[in-house]
Amino acid sequence: MGPTRAQFIQYAPAALAVASAAVGPWSALAAAAAGAGAWAINASAPALRSLIACGITTSGCGIAAHQILASGMDPLFALGLAVPAGAAVLAHHRNTAGELPALPVPTAAGQSSQAQLITAWWAEFISGPTQTEGRKLVQAGAVLAHLAIDAGDDHVSFTGIITLPQGQQVRVKAADIAAVYQIPVSQVEMGDPKHYAPNALPVTVHLTKPSAAPAIAACAPTTPEELWAAHVAIPEGAMPGTTLALTRYDGPLDWEGVATRDRRAIGTVNLQDLAGNLDLSSIQIALAPTDKPSQMGVRVMKEHALMHGTMLSTVVDELAMDSRGYVRLGTYIDASAALVPLAQPGSGARHLYLVGGSRSGKSGVLEQVLLSAHKSRIAVILSSPQAGTIAGARLAAYCGDGLDEAMGALRLAYALMLDREARYRSPSFPFTDPLILFVIDEAHMLLSVSSPYHAEAKAIVEQMTRRSLKRGIGVVLATQTPLAEDLGNSSIIRSQLLIGGGAVFLRCAKGQGSLVGANAVQGAEGIDLSMIPDSWPGQAQRVADRDMSGLDTTAVANPEDGTFGLGYLLTPGSQAVQFRSLYLDVPPASLAGDQPPVTVEDCQAWQHREAITRTPMVDQRGKNLIGSLADLLTKTQQDPPVPHQRAQTDPAAPVAATDGSELIKPRILELLRQESISMTAETIARKLGTTAKNIKPRLSELKRRDEVTNENGLWRAA
Repeated sequence: MGPTRAQFIQYAPAALAVASAAVGPWSALAAAAAGAGAWAINASAPALRSLIACGITTSGCGIAAHQILASGMDPLFALGLAVPAGAAVLAHHRNTAGELPALPVPTAAGQSSQAQLITAWWAEFISGPTQTEGRKLVQAGAVLAHLAIDAGDDHVSFTGIITLPQGQQVRVKAADIAAVYQIPVSQVEMGDPKHYAPNALPVTVHLTKPSAAPAIAACAPTTPEELWAAHVAIPEGAMPGTTLALTRYDGPLDWEGVATRDRRAIGTVNLQDLAGNLDLSSIQIALAPTDKPSQMGVRVMKEHALMHGTMLSTVVDELAMDSRGYVRLGTYIDASAALVPLAQPGSGARHLYLVGGSRSGKSGVLEQVLLSAHKSRIAVILSSPQAGTIAGARLAAYCGDGLDEAMGALRLAYALMLDREARYRSPSFPFTDPLILFVIDEAHMLLSVSSPYHAEAKAIVEQMTRRSLKRGIGVVLATQTPLAEDLGNSSIIRSQLLIGGGAVFLRCAKGQGSLVGANAVQGAEGIDLSMIPDSWPGQAQRVADRDMSGLDTTAVANPEDGTFGLGYLLTPGSQAVQFRSLYLDVPPASLAGDQPPVTVEDCQAWQHREAITRTPMVDQRGKNLIGSLADLLTKTQQDPPVPHQRAQTDPAAPVAATDGSELIKPRILELLRQESISMTAETIARKLGTTAKNIKPRLSELKRRDEVTNENGLWRAA
């Protein structure tokens, strides 16, 4: 392989000096040949000038040395002429060493068609020479050297060095190149001028780029442990400072593990925040507290474990109280039995707070509670303001069905508590009298400020939740939302219910189920009951598969048809855990057997129950609640009782007037039937000598029983 172009230019003068000393005058021809060769290989003008100057100097020195040697003079004189020749060679070397040799002007010969096209466009629009007269070049002389092309199936790019003569600066911009090759500016990459010579700047141009393939970013978390560390365990996460150890992994949406915080209690966990950290819905996550406060079980599910439910008929033996006072209410997310206390050995009864909207399974839970109380031989007093909604009402010792009657049942329960307080100054457990479970369904109808019994009901329930447990009377209170308005804006009622027992939280209407802020419940912080779906994934597809054979009147809802009974169970001293109440494959009352309802002990309050249920226990201002049984009995004898339909379990029992006064509802029905015309509530009140405030609730109850109708505010008998 011959010498390179750079080597030829730099070492040609030295060769000329040697040749001159050897051949004498004929070395001029050699110098001329060297200059012609340099011009032929397209050396730059500065390099060519330097080569000519050095060639003349070295040739002259060589000719003079030849003449000295030929004349027989001292050879040292000839050797001395080597000094100016060497200086000329060194100067030429310095002149050409710092300059990048220019590439020859591209020609069609030896170039691919792509290279020819790239070079032609560069010369036409950027460096010249242009083939178009009058075209304004980007920067004349800025040639593209060291052209290299990278072509693949899905991409074409080229690299090179924009080169100018020594002393000039590259002014070509990325936008100029992008405009020439009609590509986005982002596809042109130019070197930083700070790191390169002013007259040489590397460039890379992507004529076509491969489509971006989806890929996981470097170091992006993928496993549950990595996701946990990146989003949950950080200071802003739902469980800061924790680590996750998997105990089972069947895919990214089906795994179990234990979260641990080093020697520190985890505390309460906001489920909404945790679901957001893991990019899941809250129904897909379940937490299970462990014996250690520094650990928490975590479960992520693709198909919910409680979708298929637990049949009531399969766990009949677990419905009665065990030795600790617990009964089975359903099944936890880990398939273990979900238990709630109805009594506590050595202490007394327990409360239960139940929240659930329409079709959430709240009535089914109440029916389970009634059956468990019956099997545990606990007497039940039932207060149901919305008449006819509890199928197991026959299991109660006393049932107040309807708004007025429900208020009467509330008065009776309070009277029984006062009676036991009078008889048991120092209560001891177990009592000789039976435990009593006072069940209030749709409690908001009595406690809310819009209820006609708001003040009295609120005062009674506050006192009972505070004082009844040690007297063997537990309160089961059910409302449709956890909002304070449903409890008469009383913080006492809810706090006492939660302190004295467990809580069941089922699905609520949107915007009414958030357990945050003023509605926060310790152990259930961050739960939004409205986020519990009303159907399981895939339910829409099952509905779309239609059977047009007609309505199946014998079909019953299966556990997979809805999420009724799905919610959270909070027991004393624990975290709210996801559970589902038992599926009522058979009516609970049918499992009660032939045993009659457990009756209340024969005491003064029970003996005077008819008068007590109709006697208000507060004054006309809604204050000064009666505080003793003696005062209550005195008031029932002195004041005429408020007339309302008798609250009793035997619907066939005769209805009698007290002190000659008639009941309001029968009088309303009698008036409407006699008049045979439609009347407003105000007209009915005026004809009966009472106020519309007393008439409207009774009309609503009669309408629910289909005994009257209402059309545009006009009432008439059905």
